[in-house]
Amino acid sequence: MSFFKKLKDKFTHQTDTVTDKFKEGLTKTRNSFTGRVNDLVARYRKVDEDFFEELEEILFQADVGYETVEMLIDELKMEVKRKNIQDPADVQSVISEKLVDIYQGASSASVDLNMQEGSLTVILFVGVNGVGKTTTIGKLAHRFKQEGKKVILAAGDTFRAGAIEQLEVWGERVGVEVVKQAAGSDPAAVMFDSLQAAKARGADVLLCDTAGRLQNKVNLMKELEKVKRVIEREVPGAPHEVLLVLDATTGQNALIQAKTFKEATDVTGIVLSKLDGTAKGGIVLAIRNELEIPVKLVGLGEKMDDLQEFDPEKYVYGLFANVIEKGTEE
Repeated sequence: MSFFKKLKDKFTHQTDTVTDKFKEGLTKTRNSFTGRVNDLVARYRKVDEDFFEELEEILFQADVGYETVEMLIDELKMEVKRKNIQDPADVQSVISEKLVDIYQGASSASVDLNMQEGSLTVILFVGVNGVGKTTTIGKLAHRFKQEGKKVILAAGDTFRAGAIEQLEVWGERVGVEVVKQAAGSDPAAVMFDSLQAAKARGADVLLCDTAGRLQNKVNLMKELEKVKRVIEREVPGAPHEVLLVLDATTGQNALIQAKTFKEATDVTGIVLSKLDGTAKGGIVLAIRNELEIPVKLVGLGEKMDDLQEFDPEKYVYGLFANVIEKGTEE
């Protein structure tokens, strides 16, 4: 049974709103990526070196990343040889299987959020300005509240004009408390107040915003280290997650940001926002494979519930949905 067939059996007949969100959210990438792959398959009568060269270029343009593309092409060549694949159309299913293998095999790190059952979970958000960090915090707060959890937000981005007010708007929209101080205050002091409030009110989750300045990496590192020290002192073992928010529409620039923040702090997971807004959704694989940091959440639209846990099989299904549903692999 081909991998396409497995995905088709698993997802096509499900009434699964999350699967639908991946399919809808990856429309731009799918139309660009699989459209070009389909065109490539239609133009070639056999799988040869020229075929692989063109496929390599398509993967580059989807922002899969140089290292990942090279690895993927090498593995595809070996698989084509091993299975004696002659028809270019049969390569599509192998590509989809290898994309999942790359994601799942890049690291043993869990894609699940590290939630503390029965005690306070502290999640620290980092990322440059404009990537959708505050929106991500608001949407995740909504999700946790829908699950019946008591949530508090910490307005730790005290430097960007309007950042505190933006988080307050989300707090009001979702119906959760926001702990803040005046603009320009010490972020570590805001974290201390937020932690005290979370413990006093018996909160389940504390979501912490931080400043997103990268102009001076030394200052960024010192600031984040100070904030983390306060959190660790007040809640041993915390923060339980350090989530780096990246804007998927920036492509390779997001990979550069991820490398910088990985040097500055212990990033445990990636939130890839605005994945629905880009035709270069291959950046998911580049981040996972080249940095060995799991993508834990993805933004698939503007709605409150469009922030979803990342699932590599649903991701690949979203990329190849048109081909899978038509059953062209058969």
